[in-house]
Amino acid sequence: MQVETSGPFGAAPLGRPRSWRSSNAGEIAFRAVVTVFGVSVLLLAALMLYQLAFESRDSIRTFGWGFLTDTTWDPVNRVFGAAPAIYGTVVSSAIAVIIAVPISLGAAIYLSEMAPPWLRNPASFLVESLAAIPSVVFGLWGIYVLTPWVRSPVEKFLGGKLGFLPLFTGPPFGVGMLAAGLVLAIMILPIITAIARDSMMAVPASQREAMLALGATKWEVISRAVLQYCRSGLVGAVLLGLGRALGETMAVTMVIGKTYAINASLFKPASTAASQIASEFNEASYSLYTSALVELALILLGITLVVNVAARLLVWRIARSPETVRE
Repeated sequence: MQVETSGPFGAAPLGRPRSWRSSNAGEIAFRAVVTVFGVSVLLLAALMLYQLAFESRDSIRTFGWGFLTDTTWDPVNRVFGAAPAIYGTVVSSAIAVIIAVPISLGAAIYLSEMAPPWLRNPASFLVESLAAIPSVVFGLWGIYVLTPWVRSPVEKFLGGKLGFLPLFTGPPFGVGMLAAGLVLAIMILPIITAIARDSMMAVPASQREAMLALGATKWEVISRAVLQYCRSGLVGAVLLGLGRALGETMAVTMVIGKTYAINASLFKPASTAASQIASEFNEASYSLYTSALVELALILLGITLVVNVAARLLVWRIARSPETVRE
């Protein structure tokens, strides 16, 4: 015998949820709309990849895989290679991550574990607000403030003390790979700090209490309970910061200089994929030139997508942890 209950919308059998077919028209329309929105995001990414691949077909057909390893960029002779741009992108991003990660993790630990309550929320808000500053502002600040400081005393000191290393040889220009890495480090600091802080705050309070009950010190609680528990979230934060550094254009273009070559020295001007596209796209006067620049964009997009997908998967993993958040 089936038991029914009555309600404002009529009788409905207990223990039998309404099927999707029995939903009202509004729910059907809502599901259809949000499905279209969700699929459109994937279609947008697919269309972007397709369009870049289509527009770079001349360069792909002409240079093949050699485009990735060739170091020549000669529009006059119609010879193009992406190796210096890829090198500059990877090295400048690596410098940014090496500098930013320790500072970001330290700031996140302080904000989540050690800051007094009256300071925690305002400081966290200010850190997150830094991520909203336009990149051109960072670029102008880099030109007028950072590059003179990098030239003297930073590069003079490094050249005098560590000039025997290939990384620190040559005259101090100020503009160059080191300045680009420092600007990127400042730009990704708030991103890594904010996500790392949220990951640490998501650690259940029981983890901390258990360590304290065993007589652990504050450092032991942080290193063995908090950081171990949220390590995947911390990795995701770093990867998201790396993705931002890989794709940054304007600020890097303004401080990295303009030399399309692979140089071991961090003092010398260089180029990244983004800065090369930004500085030369308007100058492309024939189809192969434009196609080579678009292929640079395709390579950069592929690298950035891979990094961001990996970051999202790691952040999703930390989001599945117990939802005990310490306020």
